[in-house]
Amino acid sequence: PNQMPLLTMNATSLNRTDCPEVKVPVPLFFAVGVVSLAENLLVVIAVISNRNLHSPMYCFMCSLAAFNTMASLTKSWENLMILLADVGQLRKTGTSETSLDDLMDSLLCMSFMGSIFSFLAIAVDRYITIFHALHYYNIMTMRRTAAILVLIWTVCGVSALFMIRFFESFVIMICFVVFFVVSLTIICFLYVYMFMLARIHARKIASLPSGAVRSGRRQRWWGSSMRGTLTLTILFGAYLVCWGPFFLHLIIIMACPMNPYCECYRSLFQLHVVLLMSHAIIDPAIYAFRCTELRRTFRKMLLCSHWDCCD
Repeated sequence: PNQMPLLTMNATSLNRTDCPEVKVPVPLFFAVGVVSLAENLLVVIAVISNRNLHSPMYCFMCSLAAFNTMASLTKSWENLMILLADVGQLRKTGTSETSLDDLMDSLLCMSFMGSIFSFLAIAVDRYITIFHALHYYNIMTMRRTAAILVLIWTVCGVSALFMIRFFESFVIMICFVVFFVVSLTIICFLYVYMFMLARIHARKIASLPSGAVRSGRRQRWWGSSMRGTLTLTILFGAYLVCWGPFFLHLIIIMACPMNPYCECYRSLFQLHVVLLMSHAIIDPAIYAFRCTELRRTFRKMLLCSHWDCCD
């Protein structure tokens, strides 16, 4: 028999607490889904259309945008199913409905893991860009980038199906939590390490003879590299803020499903979902604000200008 769907376990035990479930208007879910889909498709089209953006980092950003879109569309579709069930047009316990719900839970789990792996890949790419600049294009070739993306999507897809199928297993629950904590630790370590080394290198560059043209070029290169790293740090911070409450919700499901205080937090489930979906809207806004080339490409696309950057 199918287990209780991972992401629809919220309202099953609200009668054990005095905290009322916080409801979010259904149109808000669909509005967030439509806006996020439009923004992330814009990112993907911009990267594909502009040859100046054909680099490993932007390929990983495209992957992140795709995972964001998947999460937003999945929750929009699930909310549509819940709406149809509430008006009697869809059964909540049918075999096909339960299978479809499991599929959507798998896609959302895949999006969650894919975002983590994309951030990890971007962090490693930034590290190589800054500290192995002379060998960067030998290390991060587009063929290797494509292989990494295929590996990320394959691993995330298989792992998501496995986790949803056996989520009631205590071992799977622990693995899920450990994966999240370890991944965040590695990413945070890479960013902190990069900023520490960047500070040391910046001091070395500043100590070079001021009249050398080469020194000025190094300073500009370092400024550009660190600006990109700072942008990705902001993206990662937004990810933590948007996905953190939802992930805590999953931990509570595992750790204290019967506790009334935990149920009070779970009563905010729909707000957590809206915050999760909003991440797909925030990321493209950060791209546009921090990345000059992307901002220029967006402007040309929205103004229907000629693609002279591809000439």
